[in-house]
Amino acid sequence: MSQNRSHAVMAQRAEPHDSLDFFPTPPWATRALCWHVLREIFGPTEDMSVWEPACGIGAMAIPLKERFRRVYSSDVHDYSHIWPGQERVTDFLLHGSESPCIETQGVDLIVTNPPFRLGVQFARRALEAPFVRRGVALLVRTAFLESVERHRLFTDHPPAVVAQFVERVPMVKGRLDRKASTATSYAWIVWARGQTDTRMRWIPPCRKAFDRDSDWPVQGSPS
Repeated sequence: MSQNRSHAVMAQRAEPHDSLDFFPTPPWATRALCWHVLREIFGPTEDMSVWEPACGIGAMAIPLKERFRRVYSSDVHDYSHIWPGQERVTDFLLHGSESPCIETQGVDLIVTNPPFRLGVQFARRALEAPFVRRGVALLVRTAFLESVERHRLFTDHPPAVVAQFVERVPMVKGRLDRKASTATSYAWIVWARGQTDTRMRWIPPCRKAFDRDSDWPVQGSPS
């Protein structure tokens, strides 16, 4: 029997209920957020702080460090044996999971690629946290814009910008893979304090400009 390669089937990303749903973000996609989206909404970010609460192996946190003064990194799973930059092992969805520094000083932004099945919970936790000063950015499948549950989220918390990638952002479970391909479409959803008139914009072709050889694991090394 031949494989069903229809766009609808290939775009699915179903994970078991207890899965970590660990799909590392190609670093160029985070640089695209910083350059094409965050600058437009918030201005320069070099003096800002950001928390990446699903940091995994640091694929998103590392490029964030290029643009932010302070990047806090945590995850529910311990990846520090692969990426020493992980500072805490903690469940972001639990109130009180923030570090004492974030609790007392606050953080400007939360930026992350949440587990898809927990995307709404991640969004509400971040948007309703009193220590987040300026906003939240989530990398999600474009299909995240659908469903009644998410409509309630967007009604309660209208985003400032939905930024759709015009290029595919290939992600592979458990590792970074430069040669991967995908039928799944992704977008950044960005909320900004005081901005409730949602705008749609497109992230132009930029993988070639933002991709770096050093972003990808050397063949045979841990990813």
